[in-house]
Amino acid sequence: MDWWLTFSRAMKWFLIFVFLIIFIFIISLSTGMIAISFHDILNTLIGNGTAKQELVLFQLRLPRMIMALLIGAGLALSGAILQGLSRNSLADPGILGINAGAGLTVVLCIYFLHGKYFTSPFFLPMFAFVGALTIAIIIYILSWQKGIEPNRLLLVGIGINALCGALLIIFQMKMDPRDFQKATIWLTGSIWGAQWKYVWALVPWIVILLPISFWQAKAMNIFQLGESVSIALGVHVERQRRFLLCISAALAGACVAVGGGISFVGLLAPHLARRLIGPNYYSLLPLSALIGATLLLVADMIGKNILAPADIPIGVVTSIIGSPYLIYMLLTRKNSGLQN
Repeated sequence: MDWWLTFSRAMKWFLIFVFLIIFIFIISLSTGMIAISFHDILNTLIGNGTAKQELVLFQLRLPRMIMALLIGAGLALSGAILQGLSRNSLADPGILGINAGAGLTVVLCIYFLHGKYFTSPFFLPMFAFVGALTIAIIIYILSWQKGIEPNRLLLVGIGINALCGALLIIFQMKMDPRDFQKATIWLTGSIWGAQWKYVWALVPWIVILLPISFWQAKAMNIFQLGESVSIALGVHVERQRRFLLCISAALAGACVAVGGGISFVGLLAPHLARRLIGPNYYSLLPLSALIGATLLLVADMIGKNILAPADIPIGVVTSIIGSPYLIYMLLTRKNSGLQN
């Protein structure tokens, strides 16, 4: 009976967030500098809209909204995997420097390969993955001391994040003014001006890595029992950790390559999912993805409307939302002494 209650509770939240995504998606399609009614949206989708409405919906709004959904789901899954590996609810690809490592690699590619074929949207996620994985491995090695110690992992990650941030500034200062402006906007997590080519560059990574992540739910659940129990149950702990680390880095790298430096989604979404349905990764991973997609869709809608016609980068909005929540989590951990 317990499994049925757990399943029904998870399904309830799945459906709630699916309907939320649909509702917010429709609202976001209709709002912006040019308002479009729901009736006009339907007419445009079936091919009866004006040229202006088709331009706004198909070339301006739909690409950025689909990118927001994909990036939100990808970063949320990356954060959930990192939190499971480290058993630390504060682990996040943005806080630990993995996003910064991916961003640094992309900036280096743009700087050294300016105008080359390898700086296309389809190649940048590969370079970002290499950067994210390199930083993740460095953090993993420096944090290792007879096992992964959560607080040590967090401190090492913050230090690496600061180092990558400093290197980013150095290379930005060496860029010509146009590239500097583009890099600055991109690093703030702006998906303004997103095009379909960026969506198609991201889709294969998300479509492949999402089911692989869900497939690893059993291993993630076993990891929560501790290393000795995991070994006793036949799990090759180190090999599994390296594999999961690669998946997390690939998700974060691909999302950063097309979306820029978007922080806190990988922290907030898994934490909220855990509070709603508990620590079972069979339901935690898909719900984290749904919450991450919802968060970024909401952040995008806020960013394009609150100071219209100006556009606030989506990374700035997530930072404004996420920073107070991070402080709340730190205070809660300090007061309760609880550590996931």
